[in-house]
Amino acid sequence: MIPILYANQPDFEAKFARLVEARRETDSNVTGQVTSILHSVKTRGDAALVEFTQRFDGYGLASDADWQIPLDDCARAYAELPEDLREALDLAAARIRAYHEAQLPENRDYVDASGVRLGAIWRAVDAAGLYVPGGRAAYPSSLLMNAIPARVAGVKRLVVTTPTPKGAANPLVLAAAHIAGVDEIWRIGGAQAVAALAYGTERIRPVDVITGPGNAWVAEAKRQLFGVVGIDMVAGPSEILVIADSKNDPDWIAADLLSQAEHDPTSQSILITDDAGFAAQVEDRVDVQIAQLATGKTARASWDAHGVVIVVEDLAAQAPALADRLAAEHVELAVDDPEPLLHAIRHAGSVFLGRMTPEAVGDYVAGPNHVLPTGRRARFSSGLSVLDFMKRTSFLGLDEASFGAIGPAAARLAHAEGLPAHAKSVELRLK
Repeated sequence: MIPILYANQPDFEAKFARLVEARRETDSNVTGQVTSILHSVKTRGDAALVEFTQRFDGYGLASDADWQIPLDDCARAYAELPEDLREALDLAAARIRAYHEAQLPENRDYVDASGVRLGAIWRAVDAAGLYVPGGRAAYPSSLLMNAIPARVAGVKRLVVTTPTPKGAANPLVLAAAHIAGVDEIWRIGGAQAVAALAYGTERIRPVDVITGPGNAWVAEAKRQLFGVVGIDMVAGPSEILVIADSKNDPDWIAADLLSQAEHDPTSQSILITDDAGFAAQVEDRVDVQIAQLATGKTARASWDAHGVVIVVEDLAAQAPALADRLAAEHVELAVDDPEPLLHAIRHAGSVFLGRMTPEAVGDYVAGPNHVLPTGRRARFSSGLSVLDFMKRTSFLGLDEASFGAIGPAAARLAHAEGLPAHAKSVELRLK
């Protein structure tokens, strides 16, 4: 039985605090292993990639042709998709593109009251590396969610790394790469792929930003390499918080909870409701549905280890504060009027409004990005956007009049900070 926390019980705060503070992420063993892998790729380049790819993926990089997936293969995979699936991918790509085009920032260029010209120019990075998982998680939707914002931002070179266990590539991923217009696809996975993108090797040129989901080793590699390259975020296990009243169909809510539980045994699904009887119904339907899922083993492990039900007396009054402390990746508001809760909850990766907006729609075709902060990082970070592939350069320009208006203050502050050369560079112009 999963834990049920009742907000009106004296021990609720202690139990809820443990839930908030629980970590499901990288341990010290992963950290050490990743450090070793990164050092090996940095110092040995392609030779290290050959060794790790054989060891972890059972695939040999024996010849030049073994290293990359030809773009013609991607075009062929797209053409050979069943028509309905091809149309679904095209629809997803179009909606993702439209949503992210609306995120493009505007340059600024103006003259203020002192006559100083000020502004900023936004530019895309030159190259972006997109990590696409293989094995348990081979998702074309993730490739679209990463590659399309990069293209919209104006990135010229899009590089994908993806593991191909025993040489097998997922045709749906290749089709998505074709739709997104990827430039290079390398048959490299794991922390070693992240290292190759960051440092470069004899074959793989380095990039400026690395994005994309992955396992604990990939996430830790990105964390360690932040600063060498930009990254989207350090992503941990998936999570969903469903806030639901008893007017919902318990089957629907159970399915929503399992939509994250099936990702990985470390994923977490939490239900907050104001009806203990409804909570019991949802739990029962979760058990029934798990037995019917092809991913049931994974979902069962996740639900049993990390699933939680919280029963409150008043959803509107109590759920927002609890949601803010959890700062979950996905938050569903399955109530008649979700608007007050939307504005009351400050910390969430993405919010899904009403009974007809399951999180799964957001994973594929809605438009907003599904690469979102996990592990309570929604307190201070946001989901992937075009801004992750761009940087802003500020500029300023003064003439004699505007320099005379603000220069003396700059000189006084420079002297106050004990930096006479700063002051002199201003004062010489003032004279």
